[in-house]
Amino acid sequence: MKDVNLELAGLLLDMAALAGKSQRGWGYARAAKAVLRLDRQITPLVEANTLRVVPGIGPTTDRIARELVYDGSSAFVERAIAEAGKTEEISVLRGCRHRFLSHAAVREILWKRSAPSREKYRGDFQMHSVWSDGAESLESIADACVARGYTCAGMTDHSYGLPIARGMSMDQVAQQHAAIDQINARHSGRFRMFKGIEANIRPDGTVDMEPQELRLFEFVVASPHSLLRKSVDQTPRMVGAVSQPGAASWDIRRGAASTRGPECRPIGTPCSRSQPAAKVAIEIDGSWDRQDVHYELAARALASGCIFALASDAHAHSELDFVDVAIAHARLASIPQDRIVNYWSERRFLEWARGAWDR
Repeated sequence: MKDVNLELAGLLLDMAALAGKSQRGWGYARAAKAVLRLDRQITPLVEANTLRVVPGIGPTTDRIARELVYDGSSAFVERAIAEAGKTEEISVLRGCRHRFLSHAAVREILWKRSAPSREKYRGDFQMHSVWSDGAESLESIADACVARGYTCAGMTDHSYGLPIARGMSMDQVAQQHAAIDQINARHSGRFRMFKGIEANIRPDGTVDMEPQELRLFEFVVASPHSLLRKSVDQTPRMVGAVSQPGAASWDIRRGAASTRGPECRPIGTPCSRSQPAAKVAIEIDGSWDRQDVHYELAARALASGCIFALASDAHAHSELDFVDVAIAHARLASIPQDRIVNYWSERRFLEWARGAWDR
């Protein structure tokens, strides 16, 4: 789809990559984020000469925007790339950012009534609390979800194999589960918090927890956090992870819209390579600077027989809004609600999650 805000942000990130770790590079990256988070398209702002009113937008950004809107490209940016001799490197970065969605594009997609529905969305299945690297307590997360009309949520703090994210020890897991039991008792009949974990995928495709430990959770999200700057095909590693018993959902990590380095990894669709993997939910992460998986890859996964889980990957209450990005990608991929676990009944969700042990 045509997304002028994304195109402008991409040009600004090109300039940030050329400037490197400098004040100028930081300024371009800041302007790119400002453009991506605008709730309206830039074209009317450029035409009305009001784009510079937006915080973070300076004269150079305004110039690049004008070239993009009126000429369809930016001679200023292309000249800078050529003079720096960075054509090939910038081409790689542009490929990583392809098929991201700006906030304005997400609003446009969700404005139309379509499936999957925002109104029938039951709750997130990846979020983090103060028990690992999140900023909110379990109680406040439950209250925030109820206020949004959610009937459930999956708490997926990090496992002990990821100390950099303050992963939980098994003693902490027991304490967290007791706290979740109290929350569920308080909200009985209105809201349920599921006991999940985000387990780290090792380089060999196994996860960083023992089977008897994984069985303590109602569902397991398998996610890679190491060796993500490697340019080699990561698909065999991921297929190994989602094929092992217990893994219910798979969190892909391909890159970031704001990246200035080679963080875009080639990953195939595991559903087409492994029959057990077809029972694993492919996560569409709505975090604005990740957006994994994007709508085109999601459409390929859908055609291969995959099911999906939508998530905000929220680490704070304000980030719960990121699920709108995930829903937008799901709509562009034409994923039916019946293929998305967030719309399933509690009974169906738990039966599916328990089925992860039957591989």
